Amino acid sequence: LGLVHSHRGRVGSSGMRYKLLHEGDIQVCVVKHPRTFLSKILTSKFLRRWEPHHLTLTDSSLTSATPTGYMETPLSYSAIEDLQLLSWDNAPKYCVQLSFPGGTVLLQAANSYLRDQWFHSLQWKKKIYKYRKVLNNPSRWDVVLKEIRALVDMALTSPLQDESIHQAPLHIISTLLAENSNLSTQDHENIIVAIAPLLENNHPPPDLCEFFCKHCRERPRSMVVIEVFTPVVQRILKHNMDFGKCPRLRLFTQEYILALNELNAGMEVVKKFVHSMHGPTGQCPHPRVLPNLVAVCLAAIYSCYEEFINSRDNSPSLKEIRNGCQQQNDRKPPMPLRLLRPEPPTPPPATLLPLSVLRHLSSAHVAAAPHLLFSPRPDSPRLRPLLFVLTMTLSFFLSFSPSPVRSDYDDWRPALASLLQPIPFPKEALAHAKFTKELKYVIQRFAEDPRQEVHSCLLSVRSGKDGWFQLYSPGGVACDDDGELFASMVHILMGSCYKTKKFLLSLAENKLGPCMLLALRGNQTMVEILCLMLEYNIIDNKDTQLQIISTLESTQVGLRMYEQLCDRQRELKELQRKGGPTRLTLPSKSTDADLARLLSSGSFGNLENLSLAFTNVTSACAEQLIKLPSLKQLNLWSTQFGDAGLRLLSEHLACLQVLNLCETPVTDAGLLALSSMKSLCSLNMNSTKLTADTYEDLKVTDRKHYFNSIHV
Repeated sequence: LGLVHSHRGRVGSSGMRYKLLHEGDIQVCVVKHPRTFLSKILTSKFLRRWEPHHLTLTDSSLTSATPTGYMETPLSYSAIEDLQLLSWDNAPKYCVQLSFPGGTVLLQAANSYLRDQWFHSLQWKKKIYKYRKVLNNPSRWDVVLKEIRALVDMALTSPLQDESIHQAPLHIISTLLAENSNLSTQDHENIIVAIAPLLENNHPPPDLCEFFCKHCRERPRSMVVIEVFTPVVQRILKHNMDFGKCPRLRLFTQEYILALNELNAGMEVVKKFVHSMHGPTGQCPHPRVLPNLVAVCLAAIYSCYEEFINSRDNSPSLKEIRNGCQQQNDRKPPMPLRLLRPEPPTPPPATLLPLSVLRHLSSAHVAAAPHLLFSPRPDSPRLRPLLFVLTMTLSFFLSFSPSPVRSDYDDWRPALASLLQPIPFPKEALAHAKFTKELKYVIQRFAEDPRQEVHSCLLSVRSGKDGWFQLYSPGGVACDDDGELFASMVHILMGSCYKTKKFLLSLAENKLGPCMLLALRGNQTMVEILCLMLEYNIIDNKDTQLQIISTLESTQVGLRMYEQLCDRQRELKELQRKGGPTRLTLPSKSTDADLARLLSSGSFGNLENLSLAFTNVTSACAEQLIKLPSLKQLNLWSTQFGDAGLRLLSEHLACLQVLNLCETPVTDAGLLALSSMKSLCSLNMNSTKLTADTYEDLKVTDRKHYFNSIHV
């Protein structure tokens, strides 16, 4: 492994750097004389004529766009015996000399930089051509290994700067490996170590990725996996990566993670790898690491279930359908994903074989017995490292027990919640008890996170589509408890900004039974939900209302909260009784408590204009404002009133006509809720966080609702 580090000091050698030339304009002169007379010709005053040509440096020869004169036939790289710069006195300026049997070709550039660029490009093309021919017909592998090291050394020391300088050797070596699959394990490791310096700043090509995958499967405990593959995988995860265009890179990353899990320390090694990708600080400096890690894990899990599905009916996979591979005879055996643990005993004919046996089956075996492709056990422990990596990004380490260990990855949790919000898993996985049980710990962490951007992802992406909230609620396909996780999700959502009629109406329509059952068992969150349903008149059916009241009265906590509800209802009737002022202005620096105390002091059924400008009220005061039935004008200038309060106002203050939100912390999320307020005709949003897109949406609402003015 010492060879991995022997080249690194040479990569950063100083000197001029040039871009690899593929074509260009240059002057050409051919001198067909023996080399012994070359010096006489070059110093002669009768200089040979020069022809302008547009030359192209192909993979095998130097050709001209106008094949006439000196360049009537291409000049093969194999025919070039020597290549050098002309720099002595009386020689033509800025010339490159190409010696071939029977003569010399002189290429004259416009300046010394272009001359050197042509020289190094020709030299590179000539050497790559030689190595390609040598390595295409290997005889002795000790000689081949020596040539590979020389090729890598040439690429590392070349003054040319181009992506192909490192990619061309990798493609040559990957072709060599693809055509010679019977190499020994030691040859495998020697080649991997030899090309390791090229992989420090370059992604491996597809064929090379397949070779690396094979090594990870066959020798997961090899030190090459740790020493050589680790920086390669780290580079893949840290950069923008389209795994749809580069599926082999994703598969290689997946096989690397599985190989780490095969080491003695197992999960501890995987844990350290994820920690190294995140970094020691609280914020990961590489924004692409998390999406790439999640993409690798999700694709592996999806492939596991997709292969299982295809094995049952032998139907074409989605990928094969996209590629037009509809015919049974055209189908190839799926790529082994090593997600299932091999079992020592041979299964009976009615049982499907594990993937470890599949690796030794030929295409003929697979075609003859397609039902033997996959074992219908996607719950195998081979899925564990993939789920482990997925859940490690949630700030705890999964050991098949719901016990958090540390919180080093809090910065990843919002992004991960957003990535998982659309539920990117096949329906077979969601109906699989083992899978949903392990994923349940992920959802619990989302439900325990106080950040709105995290726990809001429990809800569905759009209406009509189930979210994690629906899947893990009683009656959902993933629910395996009596509603404890459901109560936890409702608690965090209600405590945030979802104490709205819409959310309560959804619960009343779909989950009223589980809510009443949990309330009957004394769950305080569900007791609060039932009280809010009564308070906001969510339930229209009288029998259902009486049943809810009976449920509340059956427990001490329910009885206490129901009595408090009745007291609030009596106070509300007194508050909304006709009478009191029509205009009211709170003194500056007033708080939510001051407003609540004032409104509880008498009747405010006639209050139409309320000014809370320059006070210290927050969104919490919305609980008091929605009790004012006649309120038409509300001034919240320079307060701390936010999005949660706006959502509540939009559902309860149907008569509100004028709203001043100048210099408040409201955002697009809260302002969009105002589009449902049909009576609102004047809205002031000066000095808010309103964006241009939301402003355009509100302008459309303006035309629909006939707002008199929108101020921004």
